[in-house]
Amino acid sequence: MAKRPAVVLIGASGHAKVVIDAIEHDGRYRIAHLLDDNRTLHGKPFFGYKVAGATESILAMPEKRKPWVLVSIGDNAARARIAAWLRAKGFRFASAVHPGARIGRGAVLGAGTVVMAGAVVNSDAVVGENVIVNTAATIDHDCVIGDGVHIAPGARLCGGVRVGAGSFIGAGSVLIPGIRVGANAVIGAGSTLLDHVSDNARAAGSPARIVAA
Repeated sequence: MAKRPAVVLIGASGHAKVVIDAIEHDGRYRIAHLLDDNRTLHGKPFFGYKVAGATESILAMPEKRKPWVLVSIGDNAARARIAAWLRAKGFRFASAVHPGARIGRGAVLGAGTVVMAGAVVNSDAVVGENVIVNTAATIDHDCVIGDGVHIAPGARLCGGVRVGAGSFIGAGSVLIPGIRVGANAVIGAGSTLLDHVSDNARAAGSPARIVAA
């Protein structure tokens, strides 16, 4: 049996535990190293792995080929920053889909994206790079999700929704069919979004209202 390719995870946090679980159940990769820039964690065990060092220590790893990487950080801005640095250094991004998730026919998942247990990405949805589709979230048919988005647990995106890069869709929120959410927007937990939201805006409530722009 061919050896599974190695993946290095960047980030040791609560979110990383869920990513680790998804990777282990997915089975396509083996976790070779876990890195985090919090030096107080270095050398300590974390969810069955040892935190081996800071992010930049990946450059010194004695690999014949650069390992695959996956940024296991829930914060969108931090995840995007580290992903851009890794991309500039020539690293390739792994992705992980928990076997308890469902990926519909024609759906596309970008590099570095993770889909957690109970999540659904339905037919012909397009999900960008370094996206988090968290526990039991659903992305319905023909949605387009930009790079670096976080769809929080239990969020429901109906058909044809568009979400711009870097946006956060809060836990348990509902986006009705065809809604457009701009880049770097935040939709509060439990919101029902009935109208479009522009770039950098914050919306919350049921029905949702703009609370900051």
